[in-house]
Amino acid sequence: MAENSAKKQRGKPFEKGQSGNPRGKPKGARHRTTILAEKLMADDAEAVVTAVIEAAKSGDMQAARIILDRICPPRKDSPLTFALPKIESAADAANAMSAIIVAVAAGEMSPGEATEIARLIESFTKARELGELEARLAALEAER
Repeated sequence: MAENSAKKQRGKPFEKGQSGNPRGKPKGARHRTTILAEKLMADDAEAVVTAVIEAAKSGDMQAARIILDRICPPRKDSPLTFALPKIESAADAANAMSAIIVAVAAGEMSPGEATEIARLIESFTKARELGELEARLAALEAER
């Protein structure tokens, strides 16, 4: 008897892929505090920008940094040069990965940079393999 009353209290069981609160906020809905803050900023935006520019001209380095960060933001990464063998096959990709590991071990690049380059090599290798498979499939179909 207690089981039946517990089931009634819980309501319908959740279905996979459906929210437990179907009446929640719709996607893209914004909080009223955010909307109010945006209105306040929009009203005074010109005055604030003018004040920051004037402060920067007067020698306020913090204001100058704010302006410069907007005009020319700092680069998130920089070009990297190191010796990488030509990649034309899976064996070449393995040699390139070895070169990356050697560069990391020698301190020529960071592990994060190595990871990004390894991803590039992996993507290139997959694209090349896909091209080769497509060519082989076309050749087999042409034989029919």
